[in-house]
Amino acid sequence: MLFTIIISIVILQRLIELLVAKRNENWMRSQGAYEAGATHYPIMVTMHIAFFISFLLEVVVLERALSPFWIVLLVLFLLAQIARIWCLASLGKFWNTKIIILPGADVVRKGPYKWLRHPNYLIVTTELLVLPLLFDAYFTAILYSLLNVWMLSVRIPAEEKALKEATNYQETFSLD
Repeated sequence: MLFTIIISIVILQRLIELLVAKRNENWMRSQGAYEAGATHYPIMVTMHIAFFISFLLEVVVLERALSPFWIVLLVLFLLAQIARIWCLASLGKFWNTKIIILPGADVVRKGPYKWLRHPNYLIVTTELLVLPLLFDAYFTAILYSLLNVWMLSVRIPAEEKALKEATNYQETFSLD
């Protein structure tokens, strides 16, 4: 029961986020923005879809139980959701699932972005670990945590390169 509720809410949340991302992308492109790192984006999307399929199959087919530490894990997951919303709200029209760059724009330096350059990636990393662990889906937790590390090793440099080239990112974050 708890599994069905949580997975349904998370999938619905992701679908709504895709609609918001498309709206934001359309607005940014109308302002002269362009996409960077487009080659890895389909791989990232596939990875996230596969995560949900793996998670669903592992829990349902292998009849995984709720973790004995479910309360702690659920609290961590809910805190990650609050932080996720904080990230999206802080970026506003600039939030996207793609790397959409608006040349000349000032990078956002509010909310969690005051302290971290990529807080949303930390949150996604937390979700990909904590959500499966909540239901003892160890295979999914380990596999997709490792795949996420690989994906972020591609995505973060692509994003930072594009931001350095087209915005005040270098100066804002005092990068070498």
